[in-house]
Amino acid sequence: MAAEPGSSDREAVLDELRRLRTRMPQLTGALAAGVDGLVVAHDCPGVDPEGLAALTAAELGVAVRVSDATGKGELRELLVRGDDGYVATYAAGRSAVLTLLAEDRVNVGRLHLEGRRAAARIGEMVDAAEAAAKALRPARSTVTRTRSTRTPRTSTSTDARTATDS
Repeated sequence: MAAEPGSSDREAVLDELRRLRTRMPQLTGALAAGVDGLVVAHDCPGVDPEGLAALTAAELGVAVRVSDATGKGELRELLVRGDDGYVATYAAGRSAVLTLLAEDRVNVGRLHLEGRRAAARIGEMVDAAEAAAKALRPARSTVTRTRSTRTPRTSTSTDARTATDS
């Protein structure tokens, strides 16, 4: 993300992740991250959130290229199934993603339903936080710099020398 959300924004995202995990007991972890691979908020015990966020960004980059190359439009979600469960990644607004870790016995249809809804809410929160942060920053074009004119130096002695003159 270009602008990091403040602590109240992070808490709101974390609350959403916790509610999601409460609604779906088969979830073993939930992570919101920027598309740049930085963690926004996480509730994923036993998993390194920074590592997962970085891997999610890499996975997202490849998936976007596959989606573009096949003419399937803008990437919306990605599902990986392993022997012991699922990793589902959903686009969350303009600059964030939601990654969910689930047990193998999860209802995949419900995982998608809940994941899409949560991603939409998280995307709204992150996008709003970025817009607020951007509004607080001064625009570069409105800052005007002026230079003062310099007064030429005059020497009191014609033989004045500096250490670099010798």
